[in-house]
Amino acid sequence: MRIAYQGVEGAYSEAAALRFNPNADPVPRVSFDEVFTAVEARQATHGILPIENTIGGTIHRNYDLMLEHELQIVAEVKHPIAHNLIVCRGTTLDQVRRVYSHPQGLAQCERFLQTLKDVEIVATYDTAGSAKMIKEGELSDSAAIASERAAQVFDLEILETSVQDFADNFTRFLIISRDAVPLGKPNKTTIVFTVSNIAGALFKALSVFALRDIDLTKLESRPIPNRPFEYLFYADIAANRDELRCARALMHLAEFAPSLRTLGSYPAWTD
Repeated sequence: MRIAYQGVEGAYSEAAALRFNPNADPVPRVSFDEVFTAVEARQATHGILPIENTIGGTIHRNYDLMLEHELQIVAEVKHPIAHNLIVCRGTTLDQVRRVYSHPQGLAQCERFLQTLKDVEIVATYDTAGSAKMIKEGELSDSAAIASERAAQVFDLEILETSVQDFADNFTRFLIISRDAVPLGKPNKTTIVFTVSNIAGALFKALSVFALRDIDLTKLESRPIPNRPFEYLFYADIAANRDELRCARALMHLAEFAPSLRTLGSYPAWTD
């Protein structure tokens, strides 16, 4: 199992891939777009995408990419996120003038970062990539917000541990594949749909699940490109799409939704 992920060795996505399958072969890619390309080009059997964090919220770019591509969600994994302030060996806290990390990493450590005086906060493409940049550039006046493994990989020093705003910090990742066969018994389904811009349209759409006692575990709206102030709705449904009540709910939803697409039916992560 080759799993493409965004980042470099030591990234949280790599750790999540190995949490899902300890025997997997993680394949690093620079961007989320390249993760999709790697799977479509058969350079990897699967891809892994962070989709939401308990502090930072939704990673909207990956919702948009799911719509742009035809890959299916076949599994999910939840991974604990513990951020650390990482520096070149010998650098002290009072020497730090810049802190680099992915925007999500920075958002999850906002309270800690506010305690640092006269320090520039710089967003980068990756947490582990920030650690790599500090190592390769020998930046003795800079720090990265990244994982403990990133510090080990790049032989850096951890100045402060667990600097995230809340101890219970988790990210949910989706596993995507060309093959729609779920990696386990499916009990969760992700869909994307639109509704007409008329009174009660969204209420009617969601009622198809309430009438059948189907739980919606997440509902997210995203703008529709080139259609100002019109929206797509992404929903996670606590049911297998092939289950009779879910299948009927989706057929009922199609009566109200001008467009409806199932992005995958897969096993919910239980660990």
